[in-house]
Amino acid sequence: MARPRKPLLSTDRIVETARALVDAEGLAAVSTRRLAAELGVSGPSLYNHFRTKDEILEAVADSVSAQVDLSMFEDGRDWRTALHDWAVSYRNALRDHPNIVPVLARGPGRRPAALRLADAAYGAMVEAGWPPAQATSIGALMRYFIMGSALGSFAGGFVDDASAYDPADYPHLGQAHLLAEQQEKIDERAFEAGLTALLDGLALQYERVRQQV
Repeated sequence: MARPRKPLLSTDRIVETARALVDAEGLAAVSTRRLAAELGVSGPSLYNHFRTKDEILEAVADSVSAQVDLSMFEDGRDWRTALHDWAVSYRNALRDHPNIVPVLARGPGRRPAALRLADAAYGAMVEAGWPPAQATSIGALMRYFIMGSALGSFAGGFVDDASAYDPADYPHLGQAHLLAEQQEKIDERAFEAGLTALLDGLALQYERVRQQV
């Protein structure tokens, strides 16, 4: 009986395997040797698709950018609602793949999905009446805020040991040991509070911009 054929090596399969490895073990776990072993192929066969490890990580990063919903910039939502919904989708994608954020933080470079993301956000702001320079700034500040929120958990940074928060030293941290167990709720609430404050500030700027037209 013929032995089953191994799945053909493809760019998508390499990226999916590398993304799973990054998610599970971090960026340092990725090497061409490790990927080849995970894929059940010889190392040189990877070079038919990617020349370097950095190219693989760039492709992984772009696959995460491709998960961000951009429909809110095309379906008639006002600029503030669109930015809010985009930020939530963007953060959700990064929250699912936090270990790739340092690569994404370098900027879009030549990554197609990342460039489409930047193009959609910038274009929507200009079409809404923001001057190009301010539309650029909005894209930048949203990126700072979203990526910063994805780099780590505020609540998860506190240990669940009450003895770590001696009231003699930290009189206001008597409940800090309870934060970690409510990590998701606290982090979501903080993100929404920060996003609302950011958008409120932009709305005030927008009113001034429109008065000058």
